[in-house]
Amino acid sequence: MGSRYARIAGLGQYVPPHVVTNQDLARLVDTSDEWIQSRTGITERHFVEGDEATSSMAARAGCEALATAGARADEVDLVIVATSTPDYPLFPSTACLVQASLGLTRAGAYDISAACSGFVYGLITASQFIATGAYEHVLVIGADALSRFVNFEDRSTCVLFADGAGAAMLVASDTPGGLLSFVLGADGTGGEHLIVPAGGSRRPPTAETVGAREHSIHMNGREVYRFSTTVPADALRRAAADAGLAVEDLSLVVAHQANVRILQTVARNLNVPEDLFFRNVERFGNTSAASVPLALYDACAQRRLKPGALVGLMGFGAGLTWATAIWRWHDLPSNP
Repeated sequence: MGSRYARIAGLGQYVPPHVVTNQDLARLVDTSDEWIQSRTGITERHFVEGDEATSSMAARAGCEALATAGARADEVDLVIVATSTPDYPLFPSTACLVQASLGLTRAGAYDISAACSGFVYGLITASQFIATGAYEHVLVIGADALSRFVNFEDRSTCVLFADGAGAAMLVASDTPGGLLSFVLGADGTGGEHLIVPAGGSRRPPTAETVGAREHSIHMNGREVYRFSTTVPADALRRAAADAGLAVEDLSLVVAHQANVRILQTVARNLNVPEDLFFRNVERFGNTSAASVPLALYDACAQRRLKPGALVGLMGFGAGLTWATAIWRWHDLPSNP
């Protein structure tokens, strides 16, 4: 049996139709369009409404990825959903809900919880399943509905986070390419820097936890910024070196869209041009696990990725976690 490679054969994305601008947020909290843009680069973001949830966004993105890849529902072997905002706190998993929604009756399904690194974790995991010959078709989705967990009295967080989903359909290929190298990492000692304190087994929901807003996102912005601008950059260097490359050899870096300042600082720390890092944070905000696949989708739509291109995929976030992959791009059957 010859070598097997994982090819991204289709991409999909979904963001809710409800757009929230900086001016909208300025009516809720002490902020302004100028304040938000100068610190984050974000001008608007999308929020779920009504009965929209993480699984419904994930299913929409997954459906498009399947269609783009020309894959049948009965061909899919596995569904991996990266999310920190599952529909239900315990079970069923969001991946099981997506599996049912899309009619993927042959597929196993499970969630990954690695916050903003989750999609890259999932992509690396799916590639291993394919490389070993275990599976032929794996659907990887990153999806989050963070607007359900922000405190709209805390301007340091409510202006950042948003909702969306992105998906990649991976298929087995005998053409060299796909995953060349990766670096996965975590530092649980920094877990308290980006956290939803209550709602789990340590602090179950009570009237007191709800009243204290412990079910919303709490962030130590200074520490998160310090981590985000140093550790992921080193991981990208290491992953590139493991592939026999330097960061300068990459055609594009598709990183987690946390905010513009972080992307600019990482580029400076790596001594590469800012435009090596793809950006769409101004339209979507920080969508956590959806961030990298939404950016990857837009990079393809803008024809920033050509067959053979060397791409750095870079996630980093709560946990603290980071995940970097060097990927040699195959052409899609039908680009977004």
